[in-house]
Amino acid sequence: MNKNRLEAFSDGVLAIIITIMVLEFKVPNDTSFEAIVPLFHKFLSYILSFIYVGIYWNNHHHMMHTVKHVNGTILWANLHLLFWLSMIPFATAWIGEHHFAAFPMMLYGIILLMNAIAYFILQSVILKHHGKDSLLSKAIGKDYKGKASVVLYLIAVLVSSDYSVISGAIYILVALIWLVPDKRIEKLFNENN
Repeated sequence: MNKNRLEAFSDGVLAIIITIMVLEFKVPNDTSFEAIVPLFHKFLSYILSFIYVGIYWNNHHHMMHTVKHVNGTILWANLHLLFWLSMIPFATAWIGEHHFAAFPMMLYGIILLMNAIAYFILQSVILKHHGKDSLLSKAIGKDYKGKASVVLYLIAVLVSSDYSVISGAIYILVALIWLVPDKRIEKLFNENN
């Protein structure tokens, strides 16, 4: 099967996710600076989640460049990833509304962890479909960033009930790790074309 519909659908879902997150902002009734101060926590949670969705969009885009064709398993794995990504707006709104309280921060971490696992599953089924000599296989190598992310999310979730600030710092750290563009796929793609 052609991969174009999968890419177009994924891009549309990710665009809707970002739109839903920004719609959580309610316009203040006042025009003063003090009227937006209560939105500070919501804005911080939006920035972090926007970055995460952007990271997933960017990495998904690069990964799809390595895919020649898709099958039903890849389609379902992609939907699994989109499901967990679609949970980000809910968790974002909750941590923003409740000023990064412990349980919302734990749920946010669980959702980030499930996104990482879903991405790993999608990557794995693509690798299985395209083989160990595929461009994606060469590009990801040992996938240290992916494995480190899962471990960091687990730590953040485990400490969130007592140290939600540390959980937040870990979520920011993982985002920063992935924010640095990963040139492996681009480099290999350019070498093979």
